[in-house]
Amino acid sequence: QVQLVESGGGLAQAGGSLRLSCAASGRIFSSATMGWFRHAPGKDREFVAAIRWSVGTTDYADSVKGRFTISRDNVKNSVYLQMNSLKPEDTAVYSCAARLGVATWYYRLSQHLYDYWGQGTQVTVSS
Repeated sequence: QVQLVESGGGLAQAGGSLRLSCAASGRIFSSATMGWFRHAPGKDREFVAAIRWSVGTTDYADSVKGRFTISRDNVKNSVYLQMNSLKPEDTAVYSCAARLGVATWYYRLSQHLYDYWGQGTQVTVSS
């Protein structure tokens, strides 16, 4: 069993920065993939970024590429999302998720295949 707890959300101005953290309790296997997703009002939840737990390979949605950085700390069992150059359209509830088992990286964009989810943290960007 894995529990994920996000923190670090809040209010930022356009052009500003925020750093989200996701602390995992329970064992994160080396084959795992950790992802960040966001859900804005009136829109479907969408993929933001993912990281391969063992080797640190990353992937990003086109909308955040060059502005957001996902990282992990294997010792602290945590995943981070550094968000720079924030835009009002980044406003959403951000959730981290963990996919364990096999072929985790191959299915990193498939949110319905993630096994565990955090409760989410609100990010609001004002213009």
